[in-house]
Amino acid sequence: MTKMMKAIVKEGRAPGATLKEVPVPTIGDQEVLIQVKATSICGTDVHIYAWDEWSQSRVNPPYVFGHEFSGVVVEKGKLVNNVEVGDHVSAETHIVCGHCPQCLTGQAHICANTEIIGVDRDGCFAEYVALPAENMWKNDPELPFDVASVQEPMGNAVHTVLAGDVVGKTVAVIGCGPIGIMAVGVAKAAGASQVIAFDLNDYRLELAKNMGATTVVNSMNENPLSVVNKLTKGQGVDVVCEMSGHPVAMDQGFKMVTNGGRVSILSLPVKPVEIDVTNDIVFKGITVQGITGRRMYETWQQVSGLLESGQVDVKPMITHHFSLEEFEKGFDLMIKGACGKVVLHP
Repeated sequence: MTKMMKAIVKEGRAPGATLKEVPVPTIGDQEVLIQVKATSICGTDVHIYAWDEWSQSRVNPPYVFGHEFSGVVVEKGKLVNNVEVGDHVSAETHIVCGHCPQCLTGQAHICANTEIIGVDRDGCFAEYVALPAENMWKNDPELPFDVASVQEPMGNAVHTVLAGDVVGKTVAVIGCGPIGIMAVGVAKAAGASQVIAFDLNDYRLELAKNMGATTVVNSMNENPLSVVNKLTKGQGVDVVCEMSGHPVAMDQGFKMVTNGGRVSILSLPVKPVEIDVTNDIVFKGITVQGITGRRMYETWQQVSGLLESGQVDVKPMITHHFSLEEFEKGFDLMIKGACGKVVLHP
């Protein structure tokens, strides 16, 4: 008889999702089966749950979604030798081909043939998930499962902030969703002289402050450009980490960055954004970077180091815990912006 498990399934091309029983995945010779202990909700999962324009063009239901997790290896394929049954693990969620020009030149994070778990194939909003063994990241057994589950999105924050030098520099984080909040902590730990956090949500700005922001700005109540002008004595910030995807906020980010500064963009605007390329990019001589995923596996090493050293404590931004059956409560909080990171426990 086929073993069954509980999973959150995106069943159709419409808003919402369903908790149902599905078969426990089987594994191949180079795969492992992981019992999921904690899985956190990402903004990408909210896009899929709400069924917005991006998800409509990107995913093909029905399938199990979710991609951030931690768990324990319970079965391994016969060719697997890098992890053992009983190991505590998380996973790099980008499954890459290994043979495209990007993979062959140390840039696997931008592999042209990437498959993402929970987007292109079944994910981890379930009791079990099957993945290639080469994507496993072994965790210290002492690392709490909820903290371990947010390493993947923390990797996005680390990759964005540390894509260039931040020591002694002023850093603006625009958009204080969970990854933006973590970016605040990373920038502070990396030696930024000021970390200015922008959002429209006072609850999340308070979380950013708890993570080390030197100034928090509600962009609805204060003019971000005026605040930056005052804090930097008219020079502008050295680094902008764009996490909002909002056209107005993005434009402000390009206007607040100093000449020769850097704008690193992790956000995913759902529509084209108008930017003054001539005045805000070319004449300023700035560097603009698109950030996707995590560098394999340099970023994972940085994440582990920051957590193990205690230089970044993500616990303040893990605000809610629910059972898998209560997933709708978690998504509701995420949509309302009334939370930091929401962790589900199968």
